[in-house]
Amino acid sequence: MSEAVPYVRDLEFSYGAVAQVSPLIRRVIARNPSVFTFHGTGTYIVGRGNVAIIDAGPDLAEHVDAVLAAVCGETVTHLVVTHTHIDHSPATRHIKRATGAPSYGFGPHGGGEGPAVEEGADRDFVPDHRVADGAVIEGDGWTLEAVHTPGHTSNHLCFMLAEERALFSGDHVMGWSTTVVSPPDGDMGAYMASLEKLKARDEATYWPTHGPPIPKPQRFVGKLLGHRRQREAEILSAVADGAATIPEIVALRYRGLDPRLRPAAARTVLAHLIHLVESGRVACPGEPDEASHYSAIV
Repeated sequence: MSEAVPYVRDLEFSYGAVAQVSPLIRRVIARNPSVFTFHGTGTYIVGRGNVAIIDAGPDLAEHVDAVLAAVCGETVTHLVVTHTHIDHSPATRHIKRATGAPSYGFGPHGGGEGPAVEEGADRDFVPDHRVADGAVIEGDGWTLEAVHTPGHTSNHLCFMLAEERALFSGDHVMGWSTTVVSPPDGDMGAYMASLEKLKARDEATYWPTHGPPIPKPQRFVGKLLGHRRQREAEILSAVADGAATIPEIVALRYRGLDPRLRPAAARTVLAHLIHLVESGRVACPGEPDEASHYSAIV
């Protein structure tokens, strides 16, 4: 059995206030707390004078006003988006309208979307500039390298701030919780491969969009990988023992779970089962979905 994930959840903040969290990074937290966003969306401001804004946040006037107040007297040169969920990208259009800054992201939201188990998709966002894996965005005294990390969504990007060896990890890696992976746009095989990709890098700190920073991130990512592999083994064992449906597996493997999180757990189990079917360890008739009956391949 893998060791427990060493979650980090302590965070001192005030909604709407701008906090200088490192020499080049400021953060403003939106008042949109939930079981999926923790305290709310953390919008990051990078640099001084000519700045980038990462994950402008939800469509909340209070938050838009707070971010604009935080950069008053400065020039916003880039609006950077990690992915297109409604707690991350919708405020981009308001800040673009106010500042004239162009937006940067991997692309619009991916094709498919299952039941809304978390904050939902922003299908209106289309970046002014599409950013591929390894692309570099440069500003006044700061440099961001894009790292494509599909899994949570197909268009998820992390961004490495070279001057501080820091990674803005979006929702791909969060210190306070595991990440929801909901098919069809969410993909567990891709998610685990993206974790492996990050584990091989050498950033010193992660700044997730939700929750506090993550020190020693490679160790943390290793624990997340161990957790996912353990969960996969538990699901495979449950199927081998005769649990044929997703509700049966959730009831067996997620005892004591907050009822509000059961739909998300069901989507994550589906993501694992799809990965197990694709890797030839579990069978089901037809394409795997939430209504399928699953059996182990002996």
